[in-house]
Amino acid sequence: MRIGVVACESFRKEMDLLTEGDPDIVHKEYLEFGLHSYPQDLKRAVVEHVNALQGKVDAVFLGFGTCNSLKDVRKELVVPTVTIEADDCVGALLTNDEYAREKRVCAGTLFAIPFVSEMGTEYFEKELYSKMPNYEELGVDAQWFLDMLFGGYSRVLLVDTGVGDREDLRSRSMDMAERLKLRYEERQGTLQGLRDCLQQTKSLASASVRG
Repeated sequence: MRIGVVACESFRKEMDLLTEGDPDIVHKEYLEFGLHSYPQDLKRAVVEHVNALQGKVDAVFLGFGTCNSLKDVRKELVVPTVTIEADDCVGALLTNDEYAREKRVCAGTLFAIPFVSEMGTEYFEKELYSKMPNYEELGVDAQWFLDMLFGGYSRVLLVDTGVGDREDLRSRSMDMAERLKLRYEERQGTLQGLRDCLQQTKSLASASVRG
């Protein structure tokens, strides 16, 4: 069978770990995380990249949370596709129940999955520079922007999925918490949701091949 993976780059390390050495995976690509800021562009890119695999794969695993912009995307796909039953990447790496529980524990949580930990506050600072290039003339700085952006937050929660350098991710997450003046906590994540989706994709591909 031939499996294609089209996923958000926020899942890159997790997906690379789960698919390493798997001969069934014949295509794998990651779309830019920043597309989430532009829902229509995200949907357009997903449809374009998945449909481009028609005839090249038997099924596709779409590694994105089914947020509003992608809720009904399968209606526009011409390749059998499995999607994640979670609103976003955090739900996929915690489970929906655990995600909801952590939000009840602290509504103002910045969930630091490994991808977010690696990006750090620099990603958000770049947002300031691109959206407000004259910020210095306006008398503001990066710290002002971060304080405004995360003013309603109380904690940074590192979600350890078992990928990457654990101590480095912990250090980066703690630095982020300190910079944002938030308390720091950590917990274990899970790859089982992604693993299950990959298995579902293989089952779908087998059924497609049998016709």
